[in-house]
Amino acid sequence: MIYNRNSFSLSDMSSAKASVSLDGDNDTNISKDFEPATCSGIVSNASDGEMEVCENTPNELKQTIKPFHVLMMSTATGIGTGLLVGNGRSISIAGVGGTLVGYLIIGIMLTCCMQTVGELVVAFPSMPGGFNSYGKRFIDPSVGFTTSWLFFLNWTVVLPLEICVASMTIKFWNERIHPWLFVSLCFAMVCCVNFFGARCYADADCILNCLKVLMIAGFIILGVLVNTGVAGTSGYIGLKYFHNPGFFRNEGNLFKSIATTLVTACFSTGGTEFVALSCAEQNKDDMPRSIRRASIQVLLRIAVIFCVSLFIIGLLIPYNSPLLMGSGSELTHASPYVVALTTNGVKVVPHIVNAIILLSIISVANNAMYSSSRTLHSLADQGFAPKYFCKLDISGKPFRCLCVSAVTGMFSFIAEYKDQETIFVWLLSISGLSTVFTWSMICISHLRFRSAMKEQDQSLHQLGYKSPCGVYGSYISLVICGILLIVQFWVSLFPIGSNGKPDVASFFQNYMAVPVGLLLYLGHKCYTRNTQLFISADKIDINTNRDIYWVDDVIGKKTIFKELDEDTMEQSSALSEPRNK
Repeated sequence: MIYNRNSFSLSDMSSAKASVSLDGDNDTNISKDFEPATCSGIVSNASDGEMEVCENTPNELKQTIKPFHVLMMSTATGIGTGLLVGNGRSISIAGVGGTLVGYLIIGIMLTCCMQTVGELVVAFPSMPGGFNSYGKRFIDPSVGFTTSWLFFLNWTVVLPLEICVASMTIKFWNERIHPWLFVSLCFAMVCCVNFFGARCYADADCILNCLKVLMIAGFIILGVLVNTGVAGTSGYIGLKYFHNPGFFRNEGNLFKSIATTLVTACFSTGGTEFVALSCAEQNKDDMPRSIRRASIQVLLRIAVIFCVSLFIIGLLIPYNSPLLMGSGSELTHASPYVVALTTNGVKVVPHIVNAIILLSIISVANNAMYSSSRTLHSLADQGFAPKYFCKLDISGKPFRCLCVSAVTGMFSFIAEYKDQETIFVWLLSISGLSTVFTWSMICISHLRFRSAMKEQDQSLHQLGYKSPCGVYGSYISLVICGILLIVQFWVSLFPIGSNGKPDVASFFQNYMAVPVGLLLYLGHKCYTRNTQLFISADKIDINTNRDIYWVDDVIGKKTIFKELDEDTMEQSSALSEPRNK
């Protein structure tokens, strides 16, 4: 069985009986099936920050997600409304060039951030709440409270947002269908998949992710053929639209145009940290390898799926196309991927692309219900929500949390409102900026963890996965996040077309997540009467729930500290006593 680290200290390593290889084919591997354990969910005491333990409640999520599922999550999870639909608005505001610059900035930040979260999640795979609890453990309880609730708000908003956009996407085929009919169908599908448990979720999401990746790859190939005149009816296009109307849309202030696209870029890439959230449901023996591959996969995802496909769109349609969302025209707006093909006379394929986009949007809605329910469970584990939500059902699902997610998902019926694009902008901005807070919290937590490791005289060799970017990557990500929040404040208060005059409605429409975050942070500070900004490095708990790794000289690989039961002792007799390096 896995050694319980709820009260683990480094001195316990001396009592270990054997070590076990991380390789899945090793004969000494321990069974990968985990039974639900007694709840270690906590309820914070408002007066002194002490924790109470939830009694007799199954707490550990069932570990059924495999490395291939994680690989597909890191490649395609989150590819939905932001990339496939919302980028039409970005292109109409800043041109394809401005949109690509926005993704380049976010891509640099996200690449560093994923290395950071990979290091922490391998070190603390069993921490109640996953990466949502990093703020409480490494920074300050009020930071943890704020970012956890913002993360929950993020995915709670994404669920109705995606289903609303799905009802908009269907208009490509039929403008007369009532949105509530399609919303009902999508909502029922998402609920069915999630209520069948993690394995059903992972398998369904994996299939949908494969379809998304194949669609993007097919679009890139077909786009090249259309641009060169081999397919479609437009003949050779080349760089026509890069010259007229242009690669960038510069109508007074190019910098402001690019800054306006950053929130959409954040929203589009906002599912990347999803890999870490799913770690509670991975087999621990697979985790370091799968996280390492997934972190590298993120870079390829930004470069190919996002940037290359957007470049192809820029080759095929101008930024002033009236069919793009945000163009201001009264025509039915569609995905830029569909517009790029229909405008150039491609038959049949746009319908296939639109169908896959529709499935992709439903896939992200599926992710949103999964993530919001697990986040609510995390909030209960951390003492930030009623302990009623700590309990899992007999199959290991947070059933009560899923019910809450299902209820909030009913907001998707707001799709009946006639001005759907306004709803889209409100929900997208809330989700995009909430994601920035999550990324910032992860990077600060990493810096505090490294500081605590140094202060408490512990070696980095004990880490199963060490970020190649080190602390510099966290600093880079933090600087980009800070700049993003500042420029978003500017473009929200003084939007494009306001002639330099402040627009209060635009400010709250595009910056709502920041006031909500400040309210949560200050409210928790006042309620708990906690005046400290940071937990001092020497008092940060870096041992509880932590997996310690070291290089075993016998097998020549890093191994994880485990305590073996009597049934497995005989199998592992060939292994030497572990020793820390």
